[in-house]
Amino acid sequence: MIFQALATGAGILVLVLLGAIIVSLLIGGLPAFRQFGVGFLTSADWDPVKQVFGSVVPIYGTIVTSILALVMAVPIAFGIAFWLTELAPNWLQRPVGIAVELLAAVPSIIYGMWGFFVIVPVMADYVQPFVIDLLGDAPWIGFLFQGPPFGTGIFTAALILGVMIIPFIAATMRDVFQTVPPVFKESAYGLGCTTWEVMRAIVIPYTRISVMGGIMLGLGRALGETMAVTFVIGNTNRISGSIFGPGNTIASLIALEFPESEVGSLKLASLMALGFLLFVISFIVLAISRMLLRTGART
Repeated sequence: MIFQALATGAGILVLVLLGAIIVSLLIGGLPAFRQFGVGFLTSADWDPVKQVFGSVVPIYGTIVTSILALVMAVPIAFGIAFWLTELAPNWLQRPVGIAVELLAAVPSIIYGMWGFFVIVPVMADYVQPFVIDLLGDAPWIGFLFQGPPFGTGIFTAALILGVMIIPFIAATMRDVFQTVPPVFKESAYGLGCTTWEVMRAIVIPYTRISVMGGIMLGLGRALGETMAVTFVIGNTNRISGSIFGPGNTIASLIALEFPESEVGSLKLASLMALGFLLFVISFIVLAISRMLLRTGART
């Protein structure tokens, strides 16, 4: 009875804490929602001098950087997990697996400093000029790769986020790939399947639900990242058509503006409202992932 009560209390405590966070953000952001109404969700302005605030720019930056990070991270994470479970020699699996897990423990500010002092100069001097010259004038997609090569921007932030979430996704994929019963794979090998055919026809279908969960875990990490993005995204409150252009995310904007906000000010309320919107976006992502998992489970 005591253990049951403690376990029940722990579960209820999680719900209470979650509800308290949501309510506190909503209450703190109410002045901004009352002042700007729907315009807060549709305006790209962020002018503390004129006391005009909108959320379009940071929402756009949050979504775009997270999607780009997933596009870059998922194939690499899958390759790492595939190699660790199917191709790597036994003596090398454990040290590489530990190294992947250690990458997940690196503080985000270290990633940000590494990105600012190492990746940004490389992007500015080599990568961005090359891509701009190669694709800047291409039809249909050229606008995505135009602009001055400052090194910072949406793409650089997404690259750093991609590196940060690779360990989470790769570790999850590796663990779930190892749950496949050996008899399934041995039967496929006995029929003459190659390693890739076993992965494609046996391992991935068997673990697809858990793999999707790992990808959503990485996406959640990317959505809420703060300091690493703040170092390299450029911190400009405008939407650029180019992925090399500067921008902002909800988390980076809050990190930059919160220390300068006065208690009870409209600016602080707007930042609280942004925090609430980030919570809503994360909840929507979680709901979509749960829906995908249920659909996968039925099939």
